[in-house]
Amino acid sequence: MSAIAVVAPPALLSGVVEDLRRHGHELALVASSALEIDAERLAGVGLLLAAAEPACLDEGLVEACDRAGVPVVALAEDDAGRRHALAVGVLEIADAHHGWGGVEQLVGLGAVRPATTRNGRVVAVWGPAGAPGRTSMAVAVAAELAARGRSVVIADADTLGAAVAPTLGLLDEAPGFAAACRLAAADALDHAELERVAQHHRARRGGFWVLTGIARPSRWPELSAERVAAVLRECRTWVDDVIVDTGFCLEQDEEISSDLLAPRRHAATLATLREADAVLQVGSADPVGIARLLRARPEALEAAESAETTVVMNRLRTGAVGLGARGQVARTLARFGAVDDPAFIPYDRAAFDAAVLEGSTLQDAAPRSSAALAIGQIVQERLLGTAPTRERDLVADYAG
Repeated sequence: MSAIAVVAPPALLSGVVEDLRRHGHELALVASSALEIDAERLAGVGLLLAAAEPACLDEGLVEACDRAGVPVVALAEDDAGRRHALAVGVLEIADAHHGWGGVEQLVGLGAVRPATTRNGRVVAVWGPAGAPGRTSMAVAVAAELAARGRSVVIADADTLGAAVAPTLGLLDEAPGFAAACRLAAADALDHAELERVAQHHRARRGGFWVLTGIARPSRWPELSAERVAAVLRECRTWVDDVIVDTGFCLEQDEEISSDLLAPRRHAATLATLREADAVLQVGSADPVGIARLLRARPEALEAAESAETTVVMNRLRTGAVGLGARGQVARTLARFGAVDDPAFIPYDRAAFDAAVLEGSTLQDAAPRSSAALAIGQIVQERLLGTAPTRERDLVADYAG
């Protein structure tokens, strides 16, 4: 890596500098205030680390780094620091307490980029009827990405049974996603408004934003296709990853109605799939769940024709499928659905129960569980495109 610049208060500066030198990195400049940095001093700098507080990180410094093409990573000590970094336009945020290790995750995964590039990714989590685990998967994926230092928002776009808020123990009297949709319709949605209507879920391994879903299914007309698409496009410019928990239904029979301008009950799900860059199709790894997934999969593929799709078989267990459950499910999917490379999550009810009981994420409640490790591997390989670790290779063979 090229030389690194550091801007931090004296209390943090010495520790950061010592940590960088211990890891063999060259220091281009060291400062205790953003006012000390100008375009000339940024020449030859490959990365700038700045403490996430007003004195060390402001819009002027971010703009100077934009012009010089220097990526910026904010070092946040708490949620207030994360909010400040996002407010001045820095999306790459590392935990200041983790030292270079937290920054290295961003650098190693290719997440650090010049601040001028603001084009986050939309990941839709969809699955057929029968509660295959869409919400659990969406929350776990958001938490895993956040734990890797990425800025994340999870949006609940399920118009039939929104469940992200209760899963995380959040209040949802004022649904954040519906509020964002109304603001988008009024052309008033921006980053500041997103922060206002979203809730921030605090997690030990990395917090993330939550746009809670509608509390009553009767409010579905608020989530029109145009509004949902507008919210997702704005979220792209706000965070690295937009995880969307969708509904299961893809029916479009409403469109043969005589009133062509009427809102569509399932428009939010269809609009999300159309906007998505990647889709995780979640199915339950048992005979009924497999049949439901294969029947609904063609419509889901058609709706998300431009997205990269990964089939994720949840609750893999020998009790429902027999010995060699992984191989049996894989062969069935390949034969009847032309699914070549599905991902698998072992049945780990105790781990998910612990997360629900705490109102936390799987990664916080049971970070060493087989399900948490399997989801980490899915995020690593399917969404971030990096090689698996040996530890997570071993988990892949769990439950047959």
